[in-house]
Amino acid sequence: MGIVNVTPDSFSDGGRFATTDTAIAHGRELIAQGADILDIGGESTRPGATRPLVSEELDRVVPVISALAAEGAAVSVDTMRAEVAEAAALAGALVINDVSGGLADPDILRVAADHDVLYVAMHWRAHSTEMQQHAVYDGPGGVVGAVRDELSARIDDALAAGVDLERLVVDPGLGFAKSPDHNWELLKHLDELVGLGRPVLVGSSRKSFLGTLLGSADAPRPVAEREHANVALTTIVSLQGMWGVRVHDVRASADAIRVVERFAHDPGEA
Repeated sequence: MGIVNVTPDSFSDGGRFATTDTAIAHGRELIAQGADILDIGGESTRPGATRPLVSEELDRVVPVISALAAEGAAVSVDTMRAEVAEAAALAGALVINDVSGGLADPDILRVAADHDVLYVAMHWRAHSTEMQQHAVYDGPGGVVGAVRDELSARIDDALAAGVDLERLVVDPGLGFAKSPDHNWELLKHLDELVGLGRPVLVGSSRKSFLGTLLGSADAPRPVAEREHANVALTTIVSLQGMWGVRVHDVRASADAIRVVERFAHDPGEA
């Protein structure tokens, strides 16, 4: 899943693709590099980010989705808002990637059900301005047990709203209300999420826990210099059978996945 941020304040690419034309061109480039799905987002979810108006988010993502879908690309919309999700589905989006898992705007579940699209429910506890206040996992199962149980509740909510079970995907929400140690613990125990019976999407690309690992908490590795680490993580999660990885650097990650697939291939199989 290749990331196209149509935002002026993205932590990862600094607004490089904030116009319709540059975003469309970037989407085409990611497809050429091997992206299976393009994830188009018009709201930055970096810690402390200010939310755009609904009209601003619509103006950012709908023209890009419409253009790329018309060219045959499989397009996802990265949004927490039902109104944006509905407009995106009507413009040709096949996936709703909701970082809030339906908690920010429960009507988004109805949209997913009505349009019969794939719905990705991410683990989420609060908006960007306050998410780190909620990075507390004191229960007996720690962060892994909490994320598993809270995602299970999101699945139940989606089913109750009419979303088809076969169209549900879950995401552990790396970096959202989680410390670096929480993220690593989740990555070590992705099998717990696979146990929910739904495909799993993992998004680690360029995130701060990688910057901290490669540098320090006080001097993290710059965002643009984290790709090698993310390719290593792509390889690890692919070996664990994840449904998808959400990345900025598509070519490197696609190459890593091809190596994993060849490594796992049984020459005796047809």
